Amino acid sequence: QVQLLESGGGSVQPGGSLTLSCAASGFTLAGLSLAWFRQAPGKERLGVATINSYGSVSYADSVKGRFTISKDAAKNTLYLQMNSLSPEDSAMYRCAAGNTVGKILSGNGVWGQGTQVTVSR
Repeated sequence: QVQLLESGGGSVQPGGSLTLSCAASGFTLAGLSLAWFRQAPGKERLGVATINSYGSVSYADSVKGRFTISKDAAKNTLYLQMNSLSPEDSAMYRCAAGNTVGKILSGNGVWGQGTQVTVSR
């Protein structure tokens, strides 16, 4: 079964850190574009970070310098290291994989169910 399973979300105080994981099963992440998205209630979905098959990364302006996307081929897992978290980072975070980020956004990709991140005092 082709599946992405996120983990690592939770509650953290402002300024804290979390590392999200996205484990793939039923297929390999190698050669694919990978991405993390987030969506908070009442807000549009935001592409937080992407990494393509060549290892090039990109980030939303709001997370640059604070978040790091990476992948471990041996573990077939995607990660998102999040530092200096603020309440504005609270959202459901989902990972996705596809041939390109464009194809992910057009529906031709595999999506995880998501993991909730809540940043509050």
